[in-house]
Amino acid sequence: MSIHLIRDIYTAHKQIQGPVISFEYFPFKTEEGQASFFDKTLPRLLDLGPDFCSVTYGAGGSTRDKSIKIVDRIQREFGLTTMLHLTCVSATQDEIGGVLSEASELGIRNILALRGDPPQGTKVWVKPEGGFEYSYELVTYIAKSGGFSIGTAGFPEGHIDCKEGKLVDWGHLKNKIDCGADFVITQLFFDNADYFEMREHLRSQGVTVPLVAGVLPILSGSQIKRFTQMCGARLPETLLTKLEEIGDDDEAAAEFGIKYATEQCEELITRGVEGIHFYTLNKSRSTIAIMENLGLA
Repeated sequence: MSIHLIRDIYTAHKQIQGPVISFEYFPFKTEEGQASFFDKTLPRLLDLGPDFCSVTYGAGGSTRDKSIKIVDRIQREFGLTTMLHLTCVSATQDEIGGVLSEASELGIRNILALRGDPPQGTKVWVKPEGGFEYSYELVTYIAKSGGFSIGTAGFPEGHIDCKEGKLVDWGHLKNKIDCGADFVITQLFFDNADYFEMREHLRSQGVTVPLVAGVLPILSGSQIKRFTQMCGARLPETLLTKLEEIGDDDEAAAEFGIKYATEQCEELITRGVEGIHFYTLNKSRSTIAIMENLGLA
């Protein structure tokens, strides 16, 4: 299988019924975790026929070398187009340029350009000395480097750090697209109305790039509450009530998460979403079940 520019995957998919499907993974903490992922989890997920996958960059860019190696291995050994996440955290422009050069040499052609969260131990974002303060600067830098398809992040409820509100944040997103981003992958969300409102607003502003829905299947109540608190996403009242009923029963939470994400995806697909990006958390069960429920496996 040849490695493609992701923007071309979305363009080609316009002629096909159904969304582009992609999966996200993160670097492993242990050698055992890595072995299990490559021997079991990844082959199971690849059996679903995703169009591409992505690998995160770790807090503060802490897994940079490991992330690049994972992307390279997936592309070489499994032949699947894989996107590298790249952040502005704790990196100079020269260091970022070095990452892009290494990626290019390895045949990595797709980058998700992100500002990133503040380094561990800090709560407030501070521009790295010699680096970038905003993700649009990173998008611009990558675009000038040439040879990459560039994705960026969108926030259906507005970015947690944008105190001026979601309309201002969506203006920042449009600017990133104008600077060279080819497609948008959203942060997790649990109310499709938030996604559709963002899409309608951006389309009214002349944005035409794919707006890909990021979907996270719930695995446990405590975990998803922690995730949403960290990123500023909202749990709808009906969803929160159900999670309270389930309590600490992670098995029941996972089953409910499969059902909820399936229904969420069904509506997104019916209303023409260009792509669904599953945050797999390096697990296969929920994503497999959802894809089978949707008839996309």
